[in-house]
Parts: sequence; C-alpha cells; structure tokens
Amino acid sequence: MLIMRQISFLFAVLFMLCIAKAQNPQWITYNTDGNHVTSIVIEGDYLWIGTRGGNLVKLNKNTHEKIIITKNHPGFPNARITSLAIDDKGNKWIGTSVGLVKFDGVNWTVYNTENSGLPDNRILSLAIDNQGNKWIGTYWSGLAKFDGVNWTVYNTSNSDFPSNYVTSIALDAQGNKWIGTWKGLIKFDGINWTVYNTSNSGLSDNKITSLAIDAQGNIWIGTDRNGLSKFDGSNWTVYNKNNSDLPDNRITFLAIDAQGSKWVGTYFGGLAKFDDVDWVTYNTSDLDLFGNGITSFIIDSQGNKWIGTDGSGLVKLNKNTRETIFINTNYPGLPSSSNFVTSIAIDSYGNRWIGTMYGLIKFDGTDWTVYNTSNSGLLNNNIESIAIDAEGDKWIGTWGGGLVKFDGFNWRVYNAGKFDLSSIYISSLVIDAQGNKWIGARGLIKFDGTDWTVYNTENSGLPSNKISSLVVDAQGNKWIGTDSGIVKFDGTNRTIYNTSNSDLPVNTVLSVAIDVQGNKWIGTDDGGLAKFDGVNWTVYNTENSGLPDNRVHSLAVDAQGNKWIGTKNGGLAKFDGVNWTVYNTENSGLPDNGVMSVGIDAQGNKWIGTWSSGLAVFNEKGVVISTK
Repeated sequence: MLIMRQISFLFAVLFMLCIAKAQNPQWITYNTDGNHVTSIVIEGDYLWIGTRGGNLVKLNKNTHEKIIITKNHPGFPNARITSLAIDDKGNKWIGTSVGLVKFDGVNWTVYNTENSGLPDNRILSLAIDNQGNKWIGTYWSGLAKFDGVNWTVYNTSNSDFPSNYVTSIALDAQGNKWIGTWKGLIKFDGINWTVYNTSNSGLSDNKITSLAIDAQGNIWIGTDRNGLSKFDGSNWTVYNKNNSDLPDNRITFLAIDAQGSKWVGTYFGGLAKFDDVDWVTYNTSDLDLFGNGITSFIIDSQGNKWIGTDGSGLVKLNKNTRETIFINTNYPGLPSSSNFVTSIAIDSYGNRWIGTMYGLIKFDGTDWTVYNTSNSGLLNNNIESIAIDAEGDKWIGTWGGGLVKFDGFNWRVYNAGKFDLSSIYISSLVIDAQGNKWIGARGLIKFDGTDWTVYNTENSGLPSNKISSLVVDAQGNKWIGTDSGIVKFDGTNRTIYNTSNSDLPVNTVLSVAIDVQGNKWIGTDDGGLAKFDGVNWTVYNTENSGLPDNRVHSLAVDAQGNKWIGTKNGGLAKFDGVNWTVYNTENSGLPDNGVMSVGIDAQGNKWIGTWSSGLAVFNEKGVVISTK
C-alpha cells in the first residue's frame, strides 16, 4: 500500500509539473513599442494615440493621465495600429495590420476581409469626408470607401489607380480626394481620376508618404526620398536638402498650423517648421529624443504641438516648454529606443547580452541593465556584434566606436594598431579555440591579445573587404561571409566559393552557421539558404521549399539540429531537415517579421532580435526564463 501511495504521489507530482510547464507561454516579447507612436487624433481635452505595439491610449492633454487599452483587451485585435480617425458621432476608427476597427466607447467592431468588403486587412491610412464616408488606404489592395453599409473598392484593376499601395489621404474644401501612393499622386473628384507623377508633372518623387492641404488649397506632398513638393493646382515647387534648410529628404508626416506654417516630420532629421520663408529644425537635442524619427503630429486648440516619435514616446511642445510623455509601461527597465536588436549573445551564467542601435543591454532574467555612452566606456551606442570569450569578457563591435572589451567592471577600447577602428562598422565577431578575436570590419582582422593582423583585398586573397558574418568550424577554419561569396580560411590558405565556381545562389552572404555534422548553412541576400557539406551544395528558397523569404539575415542551430532562420520580411523559420515551420506576426507571437538575430540558451529558448519591435523569446515547450 505504501508503494502504491508513493507511485500515486509521484504521478501527481509529475502531472502538476507537466501542467506548470504547459502553462508557460510559448512567446514572450520585450519591447517598448508603446513608445513608437504611429497616429494621434484630438477629441476635446483628450488625445487618442495609436502605437506600433498595438496599444490605444486615451491621454488627458492637461493632466497627462493615461488610459491604456492594450492589444489584449477583450474585443480589441492583437495588432499594430497604423492610423486613427474620429467621426462626427465620436466613434473612433482604427486602422490596424489586421483590419479596420470601430470603437463607440463601449463596443468594438472589427471589419476584415472575411466579414466585410474590406479588400485588405493591412491598413495604411484613413480619412472621413463630410458625408461620413470612411476612406481607407490599404497596403496592397488600393482604396476602399465605406458608407456604413456598402463598400466600394478602387484599385489598379477597376480604375486609373497607378498603385495599390495607398500611404495617405487628404480631402480638400471641394470634396476632392487626394491620394498618395507609391507610384504618384491621385486626385479623385468622385468621377474622374487625375494622376500626377515624375513623368508628367513637377512632383519630386513618386513614392509619397504624407499629404496636407493649406488654407489656400495648396497641396503639400511629403516623399520618401526627395523632400517636399508643393502644388497650387498649376505650379510645382520642390524643397529638399540641396535647395532649402529641410533637414532630411525622407518625409514621414505633414501638418499645417493656424498660422499656415508647415510642420514636417522626417525619418532622420527630426522635425522642421517652415513658414514659407524660414526653416526651424528641432532634433534630438532640442526635443530630448532618442532618435530623429518623427512619425505623427497634431496641433491642439491651444497651439500645443503633440509629436509622435519612433521610440521616444510623445513630445508636447509649446512656445515656452517641452515635455516627453512615455506611453509604454510594460518594461520600464528597457530603454525606449531598444527595439532595433542587432545582436544577441548569452554568457555562461545565462545572462543575455543584447546589442541595439542605442546601447548594450544585459538581461539576467529579471533586471535590465543598459550601458551607453553616458554611463559606460562605450564611445558609440550603435552596437553591431557581440562575442564572449572563455573568461566571460564581452567583446563588442560598434559602428563608429571601435572594438570594446567589458569584463563586468572595466571597459577598454581597442584600435587595430595603425588600422583605425573608431570610425568603421564592425559587422561581426568570433573567438576561436586559441582565444584569437576575428573581426569583420573593412576586411578581416585577427587580434591575439597583443598583435593585430589585417587581411584585406590588397594583401590577401580576400575577395571583398565587406564582411557580413564570421564562424569558426571544429577544425579551426574561419568561414567568412562577404558580398563577393563565402571564404574558407585555415590560417594560411583561402578558398573562395561564389556563383562562378560553386552552386552558391548569389554572392552576397548575410549569415553563416555550422551544424554538428559540419555542414555550413549560408544565408544570402535574395538567394535563399544554402547548405554546403564540403562537396555538395543544396539550395533552399521560396520556390522549392518552405522558406518564407529569400533574404536570410540570421541563423542558429539548436541542440536537436534544427535550423532557425531569421528573414528580412518573412519572419522566423524552423527547418528540421525535412519539414519547415514558419512563425510570423499573423500566426504566432512574433512581433515583427524582420528577424535580425537569433540566439538559443541552455533551456532551448530562442531569443529573437527583430528589426523594429524589440526582443522576443520562443520555446515550443513553454518559455523558461532562468535567473542567476
């Protein structure tokens, strides 16, 4: 009987352990997407703010009290918010990556391709006309009109639409719709379509990002690469970095204040104000921003400017003061600009070391520690690569700040003898069994702790100085990914594999990994994934396999031999040698389909660095975050 009780107890314990393990989530995301503001509208004393992380925020303009409706709220879809509009009844219309949402203050109604006439779930722009019609710009299916009952779709198949990618919509006083697309500007009067592009007009760029109309009826057009255009109905005027004080030619938004001044948000240059004569620029130092990316803007009745940023939250600006309001509250230890994750390394204690564009982050499973130029020995915050040596020292490659060693207490910055590392891009780092550091930076550099050796196109057989990736195999051979093929270097001899002498699909190599059998897995730029066993090549691409994107930015191999493949736009793929499984934003908890880096810890968790949505952790059996 005692034995039976012990067995019963053992089964009970095992059962509870299984339940506990099953309850661990498969996905956890760490990011500050709440601080990436995509859209702002005003309703009385309140701002309604949409974020890239999927949060809808109601903010009191005066007290700054926030009500956050998260993407986990019942009825609200788990999706990125792209655009907002409010109709004359006070309903909020929310453009998202999974459809159009109506919120009447109590109830949520979701319109998508399955339950309505919406032609595409990915919405880029919204506008509401005087009759209450909703005009909806989509990612790849043109323009939709919704009158509350009926849907009408305009696209390249049924109208004079030049492109189905609709970025912006503006309505003039005559009721004309002005529509920005990726192939020019459209005017639609309800019957006739007029298309303006670089071939038939003075438009500076066909890729239009934003539109605004001033009190005189002039159309102001922001473009993706060639500045700002003004159209008065007859004449065109172009403003760019060459002929004006516009700080950046990549325009993200436009707004016009009561005095007629144009407020121009840019991708890299901050915010500019133009009163038709003078330009005033506000940038990182003026606005306390982490970066100069401005995403949205609105002016309230008191003249306050509310500026949505790409990572720095919401900035309130008036004549006398400025104030930054952080929307994100999920992970207060994370820097607000840490969503661009370039590299991941895991030390012997299980600490995750995360490279971002704005510093180095250590995560021990509970606490976040941020190292940047203001609190450490880093000379530049743009971290590109990380490697950890046998002593546990972190070696950090930067873009413009040299090679940095951090032993947990002390920082040391290295230059490669006469070869100046301080101003270049250190793309990759690897440490061999002898402790030599191999550095990809305008050629290949070896550092043995004392001496530096530089290999480049001038003094060696290296085919290109542009190195993207480095790995060392079990025999000590270095495999070097370049934009002119992949190189095997045994310390003396070099063997170059490229499209001319092998089955490598393209010469631009982005990533390399080696499995336990010694196979080299090579990620390329638009050529898919190649496997090389030393003799034979096998190429996997979107046409002959389950690979979701031919641009493979990152690779990792787990303990079971599964290949984890990070792509530029297709999400994360798992390949077990036979079967493919794809994880993306639509079918999983992956927050961004751009996967820049992948690391695997001792618990089998996949740590996934994304292009713009921070860090995600995935484990099919449930994420277990170890803390030490």
